[in-house]
Amino acid sequence: MTEAAALPPRARAWRRFRAHRRGYVSLILFTLLFVLSLFADVLCNDKPLLVRYDGRYYFPLLVDYPETAFGGDFVTPPDYHDPFIVDRLKRGGNFAVYPPVPYRFDSINYYARDPNPAAPSRENWLGTDDRGRDVLARVVYGFRLSVLFALALTVVGSLVGVLAGAVQGYFGGKTDLFLQRFIEIWGSLPELYLLIIFASLFTPSLSLLLILLALFGWMGLADYVRAEFLRNRQMEYVLAARALGLGSAQIMWRHVLPNSMTPVITFLPFRVSGAILALTSLDFLGLGVPSSTASLGELLAQGKDNLDAWWIGLSTFLVLTGTLTLLIFIGEGLREAFDPRREGR
Repeated sequence: MTEAAALPPRARAWRRFRAHRRGYVSLILFTLLFVLSLFADVLCNDKPLLVRYDGRYYFPLLVDYPETAFGGDFVTPPDYHDPFIVDRLKRGGNFAVYPPVPYRFDSINYYARDPNPAAPSRENWLGTDDRGRDVLARVVYGFRLSVLFALALTVVGSLVGVLAGAVQGYFGGKTDLFLQRFIEIWGSLPELYLLIIFASLFTPSLSLLLILLALFGWMGLADYVRAEFLRNRQMEYVLAARALGLGSAQIMWRHVLPNSMTPVITFLPFRVSGAILALTSLDFLGLGVPSSTASLGELLAQGKDNLDAWWIGLSTFLVLTGTLTLLIFIGEGLREAFDPRREGR
């Protein structure tokens, strides 16, 4: 027996995935970008990370200080881009350490020299949008929002799809027939029209979008899980478990489900990319999150409305395309890693 054959199936699948260089490198890059985006408030913020003023140290990113703490006249939080505050923080050994991008997604630089939308410059690396907000900061926050939303939608949709497909495939008969007819009726509902109706009745929010998209996003996966359960329920290990007196829930959870997860795992990256596209499309159409929220779809809509400001649409398009490309490569790697035809190679 070779060393590879002695490994458990999951270890062999992971080895095959690592051998797929494009998928493995894409996974590393996507994970790195996602982890960095989780620290968007540290990387992109209009508040300094550290301030030394009159011999004392301040942490504006963590604590809101009044303007009077830095020699101002008001007790409200200061604008750290105000020339007066900037000058006070540079006097007499004082200093301020700003994030790499000194703007939040909703920061407006009222002291900019160029009209908005402004082209890329040393102050705004990817320029500003039509309201004077930094495009790079909005891209970073929008990327984080899209990936978090896609992961949440994928988890919810996968759980419901696996549960529905498992019940259909394991029990079969009337249960399978009833759920199949229900899925056909439910899938025929006009999803886009329902989104438009609910968007007009309720305030748009991520939670509302998550609920509405999750109601329809589980059916495709349920069909694949159903097919796997139909195939595995007649296997010898399932018949042996029944002969030993195990209940249906135990057999499904401990025996059939682990051997039916291949389509679930291989489809995960494609479901994540589909969720990102869904959120981006809805935001582009104005049916997604509020316009004040940083999202890739809202930036694409701004790029459409401001064709002269090419930096808005181009930067968002590159980020969106790059993200979807990485997810597709990861999906290809997983598909080859879990392909049973490659088991004997």
